[in-house]
Formats: sequence, C-alpha cells, structure tokens
Amino acid sequence: MGTLGYAAMFEQFSPTELLTFSRQAEDAGFGSIMASDHFHPWTPSQGQAGFVWAWMGALGVATQRVRFGPGVTAPGYRYHPAILAQASATLASMFPGRFWLGIGAGEALNEHIVGKYWPEAPARLNLLGESVEVIRQLFSGKVVKYRGEYVTLESAKLYTLPSAPPPIYIATSGPVMSERTGRMADGIITVGAADEKIRMLMGRFEKGAREAGKDPATMPRIMQLHVSWAESVETATEQAVREWPNGGMNFPKADIRNPEDFEAMARLVRPEHYTGRVFISPDLDALAAHIQHFIDLGFDEVYLHNVGRNQQAFIAAVGQRVAPQLRWAK
Repeated sequence: MGTLGYAAMFEQFSPTELLTFSRQAEDAGFGSIMASDHFHPWTPSQGQAGFVWAWMGALGVATQRVRFGPGVTAPGYRYHPAILAQASATLASMFPGRFWLGIGAGEALNEHIVGKYWPEAPARLNLLGESVEVIRQLFSGKVVKYRGEYVTLESAKLYTLPSAPPPIYIATSGPVMSERTGRMADGIITVGAADEKIRMLMGRFEKGAREAGKDPATMPRIMQLHVSWAESVETATEQAVREWPNGGMNFPKADIRNPEDFEAMARLVRPEHYTGRVFISPDLDALAAHIQHFIDLGFDEVYLHNVGRNQQAFIAAVGQRVAPQLRWAK
C-alpha cells in the first residue's frame, strides 16, 4: 500500500504552526511528513526558516504513527556527514521504523553561509556520494576513519544506534544522479515533471540499482507535488504567484545565494510560468486525478505541498475528498 504524505515547508510557516498542521495531517490519514531543511526562505516574504532537526524530535513525540524525514538535507556544508549520521541515528533510536533520511546536493541559498567556495554541480554530486559512504559506515557502529577528496573523518564511532539503520533517500532530477542514487541509496525523491523525463529518471535509477545488485522494485520512489488549492482558479493562481514565486522560476536555482535575489526575480514570474510545475486548481477531483497519474507512473509515496496559507482547510479537504479516491499498487 502506498503513502500519501504532507510536505511541511519551513520557508513558509513557524515550527509551532507546522507541528499543528502535521498532527492534523496524521489525524486526516496522511502517512508521512516530509519537512524541508532551509536556513533561508526563498523570498523574504515567505518569512520563516526554523531548524528542522530540532523540530523533528518534537514531531516524533507529538504524533503516533506517521513516518517523517527531512526533504531534503545537504551534507558537507552546514552539516558534516558525521553530524547527520549522529542526528539520524538518534531519531531512528527514539522513533523506531518512523524516521528516514532524505539528502540532496543542496543550494547556495542555504549552504553559502559557511563562507566556503560553492562548487560546480559535478563536485557537489561527488561530495554527496562521499557523504553517503561516511553516513553508512557510521551506521555500522564501527570506528570510522575516512579521507576522501571532499570529506575527512577521524576515528568517529556512533554509540547511540537504532536496531536498524534508517533508510537513506536521495533527491535528484537529473540522469547522472538518478543512476548513482540507484546504486547508493535505499530510494529516490524527485518532483513532478513531464512523463518522458520521469520515465527516463526512473529507468536510470533502476539501472543503477540493478548494477549494485539490488531489486529496484523494492526501493521507494518518492514524489513531491506542489499544489495551489483555493476556492477559485483566480484565487489559486494569485496565491501561487504571491506565496511561491520560486515555483514559477523555470531555471536552475542552486547557485543563487540570497532571498533578496529571488525576490527580485519574482517580479518577472507570471501565471503561465507555473504550467507543469505547480498544479493550480480548486477542483479536488482533478487533484486526485493528478496524484493518481504519478501513482500510475510507479510512485509509492506522494507528498503534497499546498503553497497557500490555507493549510488546515487543505489538509481536511484532501483527507475527506482526495485520499479515498487514490488507488495504490498492491
């Protein structure tokens, strides 16, 4: 059975609000929470950027059954991978079977704060690969020494370990990293795109998994969908442009450093720029069909991010009207 998840966006809401929304999502039948990890919001007007790793401990206590994890954390800049391994092991120990680690290559928006050179994309991917190696080795409970091109670790050992290590999911939207994800990770996270691109990414993911001796059919395929839901198309469109202008920016954003720069670019965003990037509609049946399309493409976890401030109404509506329509693969 698949999982309908709620995306808790730390760029838009305070940690206390997100705790309320996440409890409501659990009560409404959502099965998992994906919490964004940002040091800065995309634009100043989004207004928030709490520390997700502190919050996830509170989430585990405040809820009973939902799984949860960061969507996603970037190792190697703000966080040494050893610290991510320690934090992940602690959460997995406290909440057995509920925590998963979602990681990605990161964005300068959040990672430039450490004042180091922001590398080109190939270096970021190689750093990510080394970080996964370090985290997995530390999950073994052994003393680990590691000296790679990007990551160094000196005689580190995790003393607090869960009975089973948490799964590692890697976020990617490119073919090279999709294949590496199949080899390195326990599952893949991606965002909505054209069917041809999705099929290509999943094909590369499966290829990498098989080359590593794994069965890709057993590995989670996770989709995050951005949605703007309101009482009318006009209101939903205006809401998307106002609250989530970065969703209408159809270009790579990993190298942009400051919320103020995104705010300047937001002035150029128009409603037509959201086509294929944010689902804009007041129609809950159409939303159900949109989600179902990605389930039919092979995704077994789908996380919904409603870009508006009407989170509680959205959660209730999805739980009552959308979730019962979804047909998950057995």
